[in-house]
Amino acid sequence: MPTLSSVPSASSRTPGASHRRRIGVVSTFPPQLCGLATFASALADSLQEAGHIVDRVCVDDGSGAGSGGSGFAAVLKNGVHASIGRVAGALSHCDAVIVQHEYGIYGGADGDEVLDLLSALTVPTIVVLHTVPLVPTPHQREVLERVCAVADGVVVMSRAAHDRLLDLYRVDAHDVAVISHGATLAAPGTAAGGEDVPELLTWGLIGPGKGIEHAIDAVTILHESGVAARYTVAGVTHPKVFAARGDVYRHSLIRRAQDNGVSRSVVFDDSYRTVPELTRFVASATVIVLPYDSRDQVTSGVLIDAVAAGRPVVATAFPHAVEMLESGAGFVVPHGDPDALADAIRTVLVDRDVCASMAAEAQRLAPTLSWASVAAAYVELSRRMTPQGARIAI
Repeated sequence: MPTLSSVPSASSRTPGASHRRRIGVVSTFPPQLCGLATFASALADSLQEAGHIVDRVCVDDGSGAGSGGSGFAAVLKNGVHASIGRVAGALSHCDAVIVQHEYGIYGGADGDEVLDLLSALTVPTIVVLHTVPLVPTPHQREVLERVCAVADGVVVMSRAAHDRLLDLYRVDAHDVAVISHGATLAAPGTAAGGEDVPELLTWGLIGPGKGIEHAIDAVTILHESGVAARYTVAGVTHPKVFAARGDVYRHSLIRRAQDNGVSRSVVFDDSYRTVPELTRFVASATVIVLPYDSRDQVTSGVLIDAVAAGRPVVATAFPHAVEMLESGAGFVVPHGDPDALADAIRTVLVDRDVCASMAAEAQRLAPTLSWASVAAAYVELSRRMTPQGARIAI
């Protein structure tokens, strides 16, 4: 399969004027709280840092978050067809346009308004698939297949996503490339240590399905067996979850820690952190715990951030974790099994050789996951398209 994510050469990081590209990025953007917005902002920033020109187009998904700020070439307003023409015009001078795809951010049934946008663009398009449903509805399948057919190139972020896309959907394999999700690397010398009690960490937007209750039960098992550990759950409730249900899930986790008698060892941290602060925070943890309930997840930015920080990971067996940790950067355990979580965490905490080996493997993988490397891969993919948008075999 085509895989373009690799460490860029010095020339690709600092292009001369003749090699500079103008690239459009269509997505939600901060201050919208979602992984898609964070991804798009980091990718756009890295492209600019490499010397390329970036035209950002913000998708107004109805929340209004992130769509009213300055710095956008245009705003795509869901349900307003005239805005599609304005966006296409604003991006008409680009060498290529990177369109982030997630069903929930575009207008229409299952976000099918994105098809009107792709049809209106007159320059080569690269669509980044953040979701490849394992069991799509008929209309979700139709939308995804048509998106892939209209785009000049399709990017997925893991081999698992690549294989699922080709196995379950009618998509041309030659159109699909694998480029990893990117991460901000920790500064040299940033590492865990110096704490009296080992630090376990789960972070990100919180909501049902994150499996944090299983990790709290695992901490309880560790304490009952005499293994001390402090578990931090960092993040706030996902905005869409909060709008529908409030903080019910987060409060249930707090009660669970209290009922289990480990409230002093389970910390709920809703502090805001900048990207550098979060990177240092993740790198300071002893073990990253990803206890997700999903058996479907083929892309996890949090997982990539954890490995890029050089930390051992204990995760449930969602597809991206199975793939990412297969070389030894962490343990994969069954879903919904606190005993298995506790056993894996105990091994990392007690066996220094295992912990050191996992950290070393994560540190080996980290450079290939940097945003600079990922941005260079997108630029390389864009160069392999003709100005008319026809693909060149890769």
